[in-house]
Amino acid sequence: MNPATALATVLVDELLRCGMTDAVLAPGSRSAPLALAMHAAEKAGRLRLHVRIDERSASFLGLGLAKRSGRPVALVCTSGTAAANFHPAVIEAHQSGVPLIVITADRPPELRDTGANQTIDQVKLYGTAVRWSTEIGAPENRPGMVAYWRSLVSRAWGLAQAPVRGPVHLNAAFREPLVPDGDGSWCEPLDGDGPGAWTKVRAATPGSVLHVPPTRRGVLVVGDGAVNVKRYVAAASMAGWPVLSEPNGNARYGDHALTSYHFLLGIPEFAERHRPEVVVTLGKPGLSRPLLSLLRRADEHIVLAPDLAHWPDPVRSATQVAPEVEIPVVSGDDAWLRSWRAADRAAAAAVDAVLDAVPEVSEPRLARDLVAALPGGSLLFAAASMPIRDLDQVMRPRRGIRVMASRGASGIDGLISTAMGTALAHAGRSYALLGDLAFLHDQNGLVVGPHDPRPDLAIVVVNNQGGGIFSLLPQAALQDPFERVFGTPHRVDVESIAAAHGVPYRRLEAAADLPKAITGDGLRIVEARTDRDANAVLHGQMRKAAYAAVREVLEL
Repeated sequence: MNPATALATVLVDELLRCGMTDAVLAPGSRSAPLALAMHAAEKAGRLRLHVRIDERSASFLGLGLAKRSGRPVALVCTSGTAAANFHPAVIEAHQSGVPLIVITADRPPELRDTGANQTIDQVKLYGTAVRWSTEIGAPENRPGMVAYWRSLVSRAWGLAQAPVRGPVHLNAAFREPLVPDGDGSWCEPLDGDGPGAWTKVRAATPGSVLHVPPTRRGVLVVGDGAVNVKRYVAAASMAGWPVLSEPNGNARYGDHALTSYHFLLGIPEFAERHRPEVVVTLGKPGLSRPLLSLLRRADEHIVLAPDLAHWPDPVRSATQVAPEVEIPVVSGDDAWLRSWRAADRAAAAAVDAVLDAVPEVSEPRLARDLVAALPGGSLLFAAASMPIRDLDQVMRPRRGIRVMASRGASGIDGLISTAMGTALAHAGRSYALLGDLAFLHDQNGLVVGPHDPRPDLAIVVVNNQGGGIFSLLPQAALQDPFERVFGTPHRVDVESIAAAHGVPYRRLEAAADLPKAITGDGLRIVEARTDRDANAVLHGQMRKAAYAAVREVLEL
C-alpha cells in the first residue's frame, strides 16, 4: 500500500470511529486519496458523503449540516485556492461555534516555494479562525505512523467540540502516487483501538453556579447560539421575568415571550419606565439596536457563557460572566410583567393591523405568515440581513419549530448551501427565507449531483431587486449614488435560474396564497416580488402604529 492511501484510509476510519456521520467533498487531484477513502466508507454504509463541485458551496453545506446536527462534519478539498474558498465558512463556524473538521490536501514540502503547480502556503491558512491547526507530515512507510495519525484525528475531533465548538484544520501533505497501487500490505496494522476512537475525550466539568440577585425587575434576553434555552426560559417564567428572544434564539414561546420588544424599547418613555435591575443574556443578541440599548441601561448585565475565554458582550455592558446561573423565584406583585405584556399585546395588534391592511405581498407580512404556516417540527433558516430582522419584529410566539441563521459573522455568502445542510440534517420539513442578493450570491448551491441526497427544502426568495436593508438606513437619503452603489438592482430572473437547475418554481402573487405556495416535497423555490421603497414606508407605518398603541395603553 502506498503511503498516501494508508494515510487517507486511517484518517477517514478514525473520523468514523470518533462519530462522524457526514462529510462534504470538493473534487480534486491532490485530495484523491481522501476522496477514495470516503467513497469506500460510503459504499460500506459507514458515511453519508456529499460531493459539491464548488468549494465555497461545499463548505457552507458542511456548515449547515454541523449547525443543525451539532456533530462535527468533515470538509475535504484539494490544494491551492480550493482551500482558500473554505475560509468564509470557517470564519462563520468560528464566530457561531459550529464544529467542522477541515482537511486540506497539500503538496509535500519539497514542492513548496518552488513555483510548483497549484501550490500555496496552506500552513495555518485560516489563522485565528480555527480552534486548532496542524500540519500532517507527508506519510512514510515506517512504524509509529498509525498512532500518530489516529491520535491527531482524535485530538481534532475533541478540540472541535470542547471547551467550545468550532472549526479545526488538518493540512495533509500527499506525495504521488495518489491512487491505490494494488498492494494492501503496510509495515504495521492500520487498525484502530477497539471499536471506538483512539483517544476518548471527556467533557469538562461544569463551572460553579452564579446566583442572580433576587428581583422582580429582571429580563431574560436570548440570542443566537443560546444553550440550555428551555431550562432558563422556565426559570425566568417562574421568576416573573419577560423573555425577549430573537427568532434564532428559539425561546419565543409561552406566556412570557414578548414579540414586539424592538418597538417597545424604541419608545424613550417606555424604555425609561422599564429599566431592569438585572438582565441575563443567553447566546449573542444583536438584531435590534433598541434591545442592545436595554443591556446598557440595566443595573446588572449577566452573560451566560460556556466558554469563559470568549463571551458575547456587543455593547461592553457585561458586569458578570458565568457558565451557569440560577435565577431565583421572588414573591411579590407581578406589575412588572403585566406592564410588559400589556405593551407587547398593544404593539403586536397595531403592527398586525398595518400588515393585514395590505393584500399585496410585503416583506414583514411574509415573514410573519411564513412562521404561522409552518407545519409542526419544521426548520426555518433565515438570511442574516432583512429576513431575520423581519422575523425579529413580527414573528409571533410559536412552539414546535426551530429557527436558524448564520449570525456569527452575518455574511451574505453560502446561504443556499447552508440552508441545504441544515435541511439534510433535520428530521422534518425545512424552509429557507432569503433575499434576492443572498440567493444570487450562492446560485452554485443549487447544483446537486444525481448521486447526492437532495433536501426537502422550500426556498422562499424575497426579490426586491437589490439590497433592501439599505433603504432603511441613512444611505437611503443619498438619492444620487444610492441605486448605483447601495441599491444594486440586477434584473436577474429567478424563475430562469430555477429552470436551469431543474428546481420547481412558484411565484407568490398575493399574501394570502403563502400557505399553498410553500406546500410540496423536495427542493423547490417560491419567489415573492416586493418593492424596496414601499417596504421602507411600511416599516415606518408599523413603527408609528406600535408607538401610538403603547403610549395609549400605558398612558405614557
